[in-house]
Amino acid sequence: MLSKRAYNFNAGPAALPLKVLERVQAEFVDFQGTGMSIMEMSHRGAVYESVHNEAQERLLSLLGNPQGYKVLFLQGGASTQFAMLPLNFLREGQTASYVMTGSWSDKAYKEAKLLGKAHIAASSADEKYMRLPNVDSLDLPENTAYVHMTSNETIEGTQFKQFPDTGSVPLIVDMSSDIFCKPFDVTQFGLIYAGAQKNLGPSGVTVVIAREELLTSSPDNIPTMLRYSTYEKNNSLYNTPPSFAIYMVNEVLKWIQEEGGLEGIERVNQQKAALLYDRIDSSEGFYRGCVDSADRSIMNVTFRLANEDLEKQFIKESEQAGFIGLKGHRSVGGLRASIYNAVPLENCQALAEFMDGFKQRNS
Repeated sequence: MLSKRAYNFNAGPAALPLKVLERVQAEFVDFQGTGMSIMEMSHRGAVYESVHNEAQERLLSLLGNPQGYKVLFLQGGASTQFAMLPLNFLREGQTASYVMTGSWSDKAYKEAKLLGKAHIAASSADEKYMRLPNVDSLDLPENTAYVHMTSNETIEGTQFKQFPDTGSVPLIVDMSSDIFCKPFDVTQFGLIYAGAQKNLGPSGVTVVIAREELLTSSPDNIPTMLRYSTYEKNNSLYNTPPSFAIYMVNEVLKWIQEEGGLEGIERVNQQKAALLYDRIDSSEGFYRGCVDSADRSIMNVTFRLANEDLEKQFIKESEQAGFIGLKGHRSVGGLRASIYNAVPLENCQALAEFMDGFKQRNS
């Protein structure tokens, strides 16, 4: 019998849909009558390859099957993408332009600076990243190779609602923490990348969705495994892929389809976020949202209490009540509820009730 599940608000690796976990459990030892787990199969075999291809096709189908786009499965997380982008796209005499919105965009920018010329096109660092910069008129040099943005900053709790038109300059976005939280037009972007461990599956696989022409022209003087063209030419099967993680991604994508696609997922995500932000805003200052209300994330709800001692008490009591992962990132402190796609509405309702009770006990 299944024991009571925790109220999981971890920032990543994060909650996975219970339906998916149960389906995977049922076929974990014997996948489709093969007498093997999918983890035991050759990645060159027809059974695994069908799952691999199905995951790619399902992902694109959720985006409306855009023409000219391809899906890659890589390893190394978003952090490896920080280096792969300039290695593949930043040529001599060009500049990579970055929109600075928090901890993750800062890491991406610093990695680019190691490999070439990087430029800050917009930034809200002067406000400690507690709001998003205006991106309607980016400061782009004429020789800009690409524009990089982070769609959702998990640590600070900000999220872009719209993206700029960068014209002929490819727009590249790190969507690790909010991919598939709502519908979006993929044709706005040259390339999207996302570590799977927040909204798409377990840790171990990174998803790249890109225009095919960007994937085929990698320089020959960079290591083979750091070229996008290596993965494009070999259907992400040049070396052994993270097969179990890709299988899990496919199962999560099935679940998204069952939940009404991206439109259905967004409806629930908006409900979850509204529930928690309403508690914060109606608390008469007992809870304080960290970021500008216009830029709030529907994936990572960040907030503070009157002092650090009270925050420590909140964390202690919430853990005793079965809530996991509510401590803010060590770099900013405070509290954070990560409410990714797989976090049920009921968990957010339980957290809202706990917040009410904690306020009553400590006001």
